[in-house]
Amino acid sequence: MLAAGAGTWVVGSALVRCPRCSGAEDRVIDSRTSEDGAAIRRRRECLACGRRFTTYERLEEVPFVVVKRSGQREPFDRAKIITGMKAAAKNRPLPLSALEQIAVEIEEGLRLVGPEVGSQQVGLAVLEALRGRDHVAYLRFASVYKDFTDAGDFQREAGLLTKVTTPKTGATRAPG
Repeated sequence: MLAAGAGTWVVGSALVRCPRCSGAEDRVIDSRTSEDGAAIRRRRECLACGRRFTTYERLEEVPFVVVKRSGQREPFDRAKIITGMKAAAKNRPLPLSALEQIAVEIEEGLRLVGPEVGSQQVGLAVLEALRGRDHVAYLRFASVYKDFTDAGDFQREAGLLTKVTTPKTGATRAPG
């Protein structure tokens, strides 16, 4: 957060002070985006002593947490999604770059839900993403995620995966 008030800049909850005289009032001489685009670099000049100094503003991400079935909370880890999908997509035509992009899309979608998501939401999001890309990878992931115990579980899931519903096309007659 960045706030201004009467020439005093507050970054987060800390006051930006001149490194030489600790003066609280300055003016921005130059602002530009850093090379990687992750921060804004500002050249400032202290109004008390004239010294110039640099500050950086960076985006502070809100912590994103996964709530496990046990109730335990842990930080979201995109690498875990990629690892699970890599195992499911082994020897399948899904390159690592595609799996990484799927994981980014899943994370972006889940972040819209809020700062906390359930592990079940994460698993279902992975299943939904794999459903449209590779049915074998989908079934492999589903077998672990849904804890398949026999061949019937695979048959049932494969049936659900390939089931196509078509709209009814029959004409209805008006009463009369």
